[in-house]
Amino acid sequence: MFIRQFIRRNKDGSARIYLYLCRNYMSGGKERQELVAKLGRMDVLQASGAVDRLIASLARYSERCWVEVEGQGRLEHGQCYGPVLVFRRLWEHLELNKQLTRLQGKTEVQFSLDEAAFAMVVHRILDPGSKRRTYTWMHKAVYRPEFEAIELHHLYRALGYLVKGKDSIEQALFVRGRDLFSLEVDLVLFDTTLVHFEGRGPEGLACPGRPGNHPECVKVLVGLVITGDGFPVAHHVFPGNTADINAFRAALGDLRRRFPIRRVVIVADRGVVSEEVIEDLEKEPDDNQAGSQGKVDTKIDYILGMRLRQNKEVRDVVLSRAGRYHKVDDNVEAKEVWVNGHRYVVCHNAEAEERDRKRREEIIERAREDLSKKGAQAFIMPRGLRRFVELKGGELALREAVIRKEARYDGKWVVRTNTNLPTDEVALDYKSLWQIERAFRELKSGLELRPVYLRLEEHVRGHILICCLALVMETTLRRLLAETGSRSSYQEVLDDLAGVQANRFEFHGKAWLWRTELPGVANDAFRAVALRPPLRIQPLT
Repeated sequence: MFIRQFIRRNKDGSARIYLYLCRNYMSGGKERQELVAKLGRMDVLQASGAVDRLIASLARYSERCWVEVEGQGRLEHGQCYGPVLVFRRLWEHLELNKQLTRLQGKTEVQFSLDEAAFAMVVHRILDPGSKRRTYTWMHKAVYRPEFEAIELHHLYRALGYLVKGKDSIEQALFVRGRDLFSLEVDLVLFDTTLVHFEGRGPEGLACPGRPGNHPECVKVLVGLVITGDGFPVAHHVFPGNTADINAFRAALGDLRRRFPIRRVVIVADRGVVSEEVIEDLEKEPDDNQAGSQGKVDTKIDYILGMRLRQNKEVRDVVLSRAGRYHKVDDNVEAKEVWVNGHRYVVCHNAEAEERDRKRREEIIERAREDLSKKGAQAFIMPRGLRRFVELKGGELALREAVIRKEARYDGKWVVRTNTNLPTDEVALDYKSLWQIERAFRELKSGLELRPVYLRLEEHVRGHILICCLALVMETTLRRLLAETGSRSSYQEVLDDLAGVQANRFEFHGKAWLWRTELPGVANDAFRAVALRPPLRIQPLT
């Protein structure tokens, strides 16, 4: 039944609104309406309070409405609800629950490996912290009954089991992501970052790394492989003293071995490039690297950033070759250069050129002033100036000829490739490395990959896997928000989604769950994952 308005017009043009109680019924295969009762004029009913009394009296016969009217003052502090619902939907969308259930079936684990891993991943997204903090969060700050059976030691044990299933989890995610999002899987980006420990870390894995941030800490090296459009594919963990080049080689071998990709173009920054790496890339794969699909062409093409000053061929020949640049993107132009059968693409950015020139001139001008005023004895070498300074007759002096030649590098970068892609595509594909830089920023800052407080190697590797799974979840939600037309940023949606809380309370001997309103753009998240928000009030027993 429902309330229907009936408007009656008077001769003077005024109108009176009457409220009728009606019902729908079927007759002759058609839906019809029937008048049940005339309630009266709306203005009179409102003035006398009759409408409010009618609603209150009817609410006595609706358990849910009675709870809503009478139970508000009995609500306790709310628990996180909306984000857990949305990310659980994503978890199942990516079929991670199936992967972990399958993994658990190969063990004698009695607790839910699926729920333990899900709890650690969602906590990493929402409120990253230690495993002890995860345990407290999942039992006090979150409404998810499935978490109640998980103990603290289950979280640590789950890390070890996750590491054993890492390869199968990553391969399944790759296939699932490719099916869901039509990933551009022929372009793969690779880079590395150092992750430091608070404490000693596991012996053999945690080692003194390269100089840089946190030089006093031991570290591990993490390599990350993502698709050209930003979807994580795989990660690798190496001892902290591993050279980037060796990590690159290992990642390439793993990529050839595990992933059914018919053609790969791998893009990497100049920090991991050497002649040895290029030789490895150009080798034809062994038969046992062809994967499970038989004669699949797993030759890996490359687009590699080159060191402008250290690489002799680039420094002395490539940058000296004349040729016309053509525009490939805003503020970016490129030209192709062939040297000794090697294909190079020289790129130039006018804005970057101006920045490089000004930065160099400012440093050199300050150096000149210091040398003239303070002399060589009090001179403090500015960072990046060493190649411009020489010792003459026991005195420091600026190398003016070198300074003039340095201008040839301003705003330029050079990539080497063995592909037959057009020049503009090569340049833009190399520029897409910002995707992996953003992924590392999110891992290290948003998901707090570092510092690591764990001591056992399997726990450390499991922690890094949890962070990478959290990155997959975030990337997936970002994609779905864009695909469903959300105009808000991922962080705005996540902040509003966190306002969707649940309150559990008892009323007349029965347990109820009360959901708060959907604030702001929280509904964008539910729409993105094709999940209907739960009822405001639900019986639990």
